[in-house]
Amino acid sequence: MARKVLVVDDEKLIVKGIRFSLEQDSMEVDCAYDGEEALEYAKKTEYDVVLLDIMLPKLNGFEVCQRIREFSNMPIIMLTAKTEDMDKILGLEYGADDYIAKPFNILEVKARIKAIMRRSKRTEKEKDKKKEIISGDLKIDTEGRRVYIQEKEINLTAKEFDLLELLMVNPNKVYSRESLLELVWGKDYPGDVRTVDVHIRRLREKIETNPSEPTYVHTKWGVGYYFEN
Repeated sequence: MARKVLVVDDEKLIVKGIRFSLEQDSMEVDCAYDGEEALEYAKKTEYDVVLLDIMLPKLNGFEVCQRIREFSNMPIIMLTAKTEDMDKILGLEYGADDYIAKPFNILEVKARIKAIMRRSKRTEKEKDKKKEIISGDLKIDTEGRRVYIQEKEINLTAKEFDLLELLMVNPNKVYSRESLLELVWGKDYPGDVRTVDVHIRRLREKIETNPSEPTYVHTKWGVGYYFEN
């Protein structure tokens, strides 16, 4: 299946050159010349890469990038004619995956696009692999948000599941209680780290044969918690 790219720039000669070059590599290319048009294209099609200029009529590239991020994680490469690092940093903060400074070499553009496509493909494969995570008698279905011990379903609360999933996806990585609180409950959560301890205790009671001698969720004294695979 051909890879789809959206090229967004108000300079028609630049768009024409990029389109011609990408089509030589058997990519399907749509073109937009202002921010509003780019947004309409992005809402209708899930592109493999969006090549997005910053200086655009109607909506600038930052605004387009930010709005796309409200409904899609499609990769975005920002094109900037400005040399200030701040613009590049801002672009990445708005949700861009990469940036290229103008004037650019079309070979560099193609190389960056292909690199992002390869990365996206690897990420998709990793996600597919992780739909089901198994360790010993414990199995979690990350899409259905279900947990099984010896094929028998165990009922976890939403936060218990989030904790377990985070630890299982990153086996043997020790998380501090503060990190777990931030990652699972969010930065603005008003509670303290005792919340983590309570949930870990309840989680162990549900998934461990002997909660006081856990098989799966371990304590690294003075540091935090980790999942032993």
